Formats: sequence, C-alpha cells, structure tokens
Amino acid sequence: MIPQWIALCATCFVFGVCVRRRYFSSVSDIPGPFLASFSKLWQLYHVWDGHTEAATLKAHEKYGKFVRISHREVSVSDPEAIKALLVAPLRKATWYQIFNLPDRRYVNQMGELDPKRHIQKQRNVASGYAFSNVIQAEPYIDALVGKLEAQFDAYTKAGKEINFDHWFNFFGFDVVGEVTFSRAFGFIEQGKDIGGAVANTQFLALYIAVIGHYYWLHDILLANPLINYFNLAPSNHIFDTALAAVDARKRNPDARKDMIEQWLQTRRTHPDRMEEKELLAGAVVNVGAGADTISTTLQSFFYHLLRNPEAMAKVRAEIDASARMGELSDVPSYAETQKLPYFQACIKETYRHFPPVAFGLPRVAPKEGVTIAGRHFAEGTILSVNSHVIHKNKEIFGQDADKFNPDRWLDQERWRAMDKYFMTFGAGYNQCPGRHLAHLEVSKVTATLLRDFDIEQVNPGQSWTFKAKFTAVPYGWPCRVKRRS
Repeated sequence: MIPQWIALCATCFVFGVCVRRRYFSSVSDIPGPFLASFSKLWQLYHVWDGHTEAATLKAHEKYGKFVRISHREVSVSDPEAIKALLVAPLRKATWYQIFNLPDRRYVNQMGELDPKRHIQKQRNVASGYAFSNVIQAEPYIDALVGKLEAQFDAYTKAGKEINFDHWFNFFGFDVVGEVTFSRAFGFIEQGKDIGGAVANTQFLALYIAVIGHYYWLHDILLANPLINYFNLAPSNHIFDTALAAVDARKRNPDARKDMIEQWLQTRRTHPDRMEEKELLAGAVVNVGAGADTISTTLQSFFYHLLRNPEAMAKVRAEIDASARMGELSDVPSYAETQKLPYFQACIKETYRHFPPVAFGLPRVAPKEGVTIAGRHFAEGTILSVNSHVIHKNKEIFGQDADKFNPDRWLDQERWRAMDKYFMTFGAGYNQCPGRHLAHLEVSKVTATLLRDFDIEQVNPGQSWTFKAKFTAVPYGWPCRVKRRS
C-alpha cells in the first residue's frame, strides 16, 4: 500500500500542475473545453471517438476564432492563420516526430521539425514527386484502373457487395508500388490485404494520433530496439515492405525512371547532402501515407455524389457527352479529365468538404512570438490550423459552406478567391509533396468508374462511420456496382 502522505503529496502536486496550467498560462484567457485547459485529455478523447475534425469545428462555433484545445495548444480558425502559421517558416510541433518510422534514425521530411532542414530534405526528393515525373507512370496506373474494373465486374457477376474502403486502399497501395518502385504490390490482383498492410496502417494511424502527443513513449513502445528486433511493431511492416521494395528495385533490370531512380540520381549527384537512409525514409513515407488518404478521398467523392443526385446527374452527363464525342480514352487520361469543368469542380468540392486529415497542423510560436488577428502569442505556444474548420468558413466559401455543392467552383474568379484559403494538401513548406500524384489518381479513377458503372448503396441513405483516428477514413457503406449499357 502507498503511504497516505505520499498519495496526498502526489494529489497536491497534480492539482497544482492543473491549476497552474489552467490559470497561469500565457493562453489562460483563451476559451475552450474544460479538460483542454489543463491537459490533452480533450484531444485524446476525440481521437478515440474518431471525430476530431467535427469536435474542433463545433468548438470554434461555440468559442470563436481561438480555441484552447490543450494546455499548450490553441486552434485558430481565422484565415489569416494560414499565412501566419503555415506559409511562414515556423518550426513544427514535436507531434510530427512520430512520423519518423521505424525510429528517430530515419528522419523524413514529414517528421523533420526544423523548417530549414525540412526544405533541404524536400529538395532532395522533389524530383520524384514532380508532376513531370509522376505523369510518366500514367500507363501503369491505367493498367491498375483496368484491373480494378475487372474485379468490380467479377463481383457484379457473383452478386457480391463491394466495400470501397478495401478496394480503394488496394488501389492506393498498388499505385505507390508502381510509381515508387516500378512494381505494384499485387493488392488488386489478389483482392485481399496482403500481409495485413491495410490493417497495420490503420492501427498505426491510431498509434500516431495518440503517441504523437507523448513522443517519449515511442522509444519505449514501437521504437523500442527489442520490439524492432523481434519485428513485433506494425510500423515494421511498412519499413520492411519499403526496404524489400527498394532492394528489389535496385536489382530490377526493367525499372523505370521512378521515384527511387530519381532519388538515387540525386544521391549520386549530391552524396554530401543526401544519405542512403534518407532515400529509405522517403520510401517509407510513400508506403505509409499513400493509400489511406487516397482511399478516403475516393470514398468521399462517391459518398457525397450519391447523396446529391443533382450533382451526380450533372457530372455524369458531362462525362457521357465527352465519351460520345470520342474525347475519353479507355481509361481517361489525366489531360482528358482536366477538360471536364464540372467533374473537376466535384473533385475540388470533395477535397474541400472532407479533407482526409482530421487534425490541425501545429506550429510553434518563435522567439519573438506571433500575432494573429490582433492577438499576440508568446514564444513556445503551439498554434494549429484545421483544414476542416477553415473549409467550413462561410465568409470564404459561402453561406452553404457546410454543404457539398460543386457549383461553388464553376466561377473562375470565385475559384481563385477561395483557392487562397484551400488547404487540403497543407500550405507552405510542409505542403504535401504527393499532391500531384493524388490528383492524378483521383481524376482517373473517378472519371472511369462514373462513366462505366452505376453505383448504389446496399442500404440507401446509410451514413458512413470512422475507423481511423489520424486520417478521417470512412467505411461501413457497402455498395453494388453494375456495368452501364
């Protein structure tokens, strides 16, 4: 039994810490949920609940443009914050370190906190992510789209339901394989979660969302040398997959000028600025982040169109008209899809209405502090901007900002005005490097499936639910597909 005096001292200490955090912090005047005023419990609760983005939006509606979401972090909804926090070269919060998988030896651009070092790492891998390089893989992505359609046909003939969350994840993983390593992993062909990759990624998303707040625990848990030695961590699956793929890629005589080749060329040209392990770290980021986010976006696209029959009719009419005029290939090319204005408006609205990342993007106030909307924040304050919150701003996106409405993007002048505050792919130096590949994938898959299949929910009107905690991944709405005549 713990002596009573020790228990009393511990209780007094915890109480004192809570009082100091709540009432004597530089952000004590910022309103927010009670738990957030002295701990990270509010954030952790909503991570577990699976609706961080909805909870943050609701908190801003209640408390205003500044909301204290932990004892050290303030969420900011003022659009000025995009420029002040994300475009400005501010240091990222320590939470980002959790992306250095399997441990701190492999620091990738996502897990790099220092903006200068991040920009250097980004420069090293930029050639692989450049649109001019990504577009070279289009014929191979076309082949994967064809295999996806063949699987859908097989399910149709067998009268089976299709779970989009499974198949779009399979597609995302295989595209990562083709673009990064010149070889798909085989998820679509086998029609299953090979080696538990999807399940591991989804577990890892929960781990990242929680342990990122307590990074010191990472060295005890998944980054523990014993855990890695016995290959027990789900992150090891991603690391081992990338390591094996990199090794196979080096021995592949038919390899293309894929991302790995671009990075190898950078390393050969600048061995002093790019280490071998940095190349592997980049591959790990692709494998770990390249499927879930694409799956989320593709699901969101069809989910919202199925709930907006007018928008579905308009986008399908546009695609059908283009197909009748012979302007679409068997698998529509990226260039062809860019000539479909309403279709692109639907994609843009999907990006806006349901960004795949549920969290805010935290930055640390510098030595001189930072001022946003007239409020000065002292050095060390963590300030975050949540894309779900910004994208629901009615002053920017209209009074129907909480609705799915592709028409808002049809006026080019208005498009440009809204685009300044568009942050699905982040903003500033930490903007998602894979945004070109992501848009190519989304454009090709959605155009092909809309043209070729009728899609309906097994249970019409059923809402989606969530199973991932970092990326807001929907699931639980099985569909039926049928070839259009």
